[in-house]
Amino acid sequence: MISSTQAVPAVSAIPQHLAVVMDGNGRWATERHLPRTAGHIRGVNAVRRIVRYCGDKGIKYLTLFSFSSENWRRPKEEVDLLMRLFLRSLQKEVNNLHKNGIRLRVVGDISAFSPQIQHLIAEAEERTKDNDLLHLTIAANYGGRWDILTAFQRYMQAHGTHPDTVVDEAVFDRYLSMAWAPEPDLFIRTGGEQRISNFLIWQLAYTELYFTSTYWPDIKAEHLDEALAWYAGRERRFGQTSAQLLS
Repeated sequence: MISSTQAVPAVSAIPQHLAVVMDGNGRWATERHLPRTAGHIRGVNAVRRIVRYCGDKGIKYLTLFSFSSENWRRPKEEVDLLMRLFLRSLQKEVNNLHKNGIRLRVVGDISAFSPQIQHLIAEAEERTKDNDLLHLTIAANYGGRWDILTAFQRYMQAHGTHPDTVVDEAVFDRYLSMAWAPEPDLFIRTGGEQRISNFLIWQLAYTELYFTSTYWPDIKAEHLDEALAWYAGRERRFGQTSAQLLS
């Protein structure tokens, strides 16, 4: 990964890497007088839609925030349902991902998950490792601060803990959980909230941030088209001036 604070990355009208906070499942259900869990079940269909959309548009990297390290604070019934959905998705969706040339990775502290889920994650990653049409990453039990602290621990183990050790950003990047991917070009958060909520906080330094009030279960191609049109109109300067971009 080449950091946007170290070099100016290539820019195109279509983002190379799209990162998404899939928010609003519970409120979608509540407004329809349904249990919050119904919104999470419905949200799985939206995941399928955005994966197809990215494949059709030529977006190479899609990262979805499915379960944060803070989401364990939710009611046990809801957490249990999310774990069952994750398990079911790993069992049912991997065949289609593999058939369509999609590589699946999961980032986060997966040690908190059941042994069955951990086994299915490893199996899915191994099965799809040679695919290259789309790199789909699921952030599960993930937090941006956890990512940075874990990377720092790995860095210090590799480079020593002497007081004079200098932490070099270009090298440090290699120890982050998504070191193999370019930094996100476009971040989308659904559901009306306007914050990044501890998601990829190192990697989002120069990402364009797009917020929509549409709840995640309702996200369709037309909403994503609007986000991409907004992105295409952004002037991405990375510290330069507008005049420099024109020269």
